[in-house]
Amino acid sequence: MSSTDETAAPGTPQEQTLERLRAAVARAQAGQPSPGGQGAPAGPPPPETPDDDADPRAVARAVVLRALTGSPKSRAELERTLRRKGCPDDVAAEVLDRMEHVGLVDDEAYAQMFVRSKRTGRGLARRALQHELRAKGVDDETASGVLAQIDVDDERDVARELVAKKLRSMHGLERVVQTRRLAGMLARKGYSSEISRQVIAESLDALPEHQRD
Repeated sequence: MSSTDETAAPGTPQEQTLERLRAAVARAQAGQPSPGGQGAPAGPPPPETPDDDADPRAVARAVVLRALTGSPKSRAELERTLRRKGCPDDVAAEVLDRMEHVGLVDDEAYAQMFVRSKRTGRGLARRALQHELRAKGVDDETASGVLAQIDVDDERDVARELVAKKLRSMHGLERVVQTRRLAGMLARKGYSSEISRQVIAESLDALPEHQRD
């Protein structure tokens, strides 16, 4: 499996969502209206550091737009960014509510892209993904809805790929050592003990070095 960042592969629904969000950010920064008729701040975004005359809402919008240009963010991550910039909580809530209304902030779409990226790049299972989404500030209900779309058989297949890759560097080791290391690797990636035991046993049984003469 190849390593990826938090972006989706070309042509996927997740990438289309990401490109749509980025296009919306670009339109907002350029002062162009969105296709749905929602307006955006006209002219270049104001500086992130407000002066005495700066409109705090305009500053907050600029901070959010800049943050979203680099990569998708959860609402909680944007809230933390605004707090670091000294934005009042009520202003941050108002601006982020508006961003959600026009589709620039969408925790469900963010979670879908995040999950796909981490499964492809690191082979994470649902338990680990739930933990990482929680750390990103995605609420448990949204995270659970996205993670429920992962098929158990597909998760088992990913575990097999991880084990097969790890075994390439474990030739010659005793079976008990291989089992312990593989189980630790899968546990760190969030796989259940049931899936781990099954996949490890099947993979080791298939190796010539563990087959009986």
